[in-house]
Amino acid sequence: MFLFLLSCKEKDKNLLSIVYDPEVVPTMITDTVTTLISDSGITRYKLIADVWKVFDKAKDPYWFFPEGIYLERFTPDFNIEATVSADTAWYYSNKDLWRLKKNVHIENMKGEIFDSDEVFWDQKKERVYSDTYIEIKRGVTEIRGYGFESNQAMTEYRIFRPHDGKLPFSDEMETDSLQIDSVQIVD
Repeated sequence: MFLFLLSCKEKDKNLLSIVYDPEVVPTMITDTVTTLISDSGITRYKLIADVWKVFDKAKDPYWFFPEGIYLERFTPDFNIEATVSADTAWYYSNKDLWRLKKNVHIENMKGEIFDSDEVFWDQKKERVYSDTYIEIKRGVTEIRGYGFESNQAMTEYRIFRPHDGKLPFSDEMETDSLQIDSVQIVD
């Protein structure tokens, strides 16, 4: 019995006490990841990242992609309807909120391209928004400004403070099939 107690004390000397802070120490680190993500049992996203850190024990659990991220969003029949890339990204799982930072590049199903320095994607509210500078390219048309919001598909959007941009201009007047030659106002 005496040897048993003595051996237990020796084990205690070899143990280290570690302070674990779940806010700064990830519970999982994965490198070179490609994964498919489903929504309600339907595969909706493909995610590619060099480094993926999961902080699921933090007060506000999140995923962190310090070396960038690339996402593809699929239709139910697996056609790509949008792509997203950014130099750094966070996904807050309780809020269902993405924060994309630096060189954010989004292309929607219409081929429109959105470039910004920071974009938030709220999946619960199905809304994409930012308060930073943004450039939207639709063919030869370029729209620039500060701050925008959009639906999740990035097909209906508005810029809060439009800035310099390029819009196609033609000297020819377009004809309208509903054009009225003269208008008469009656009191």
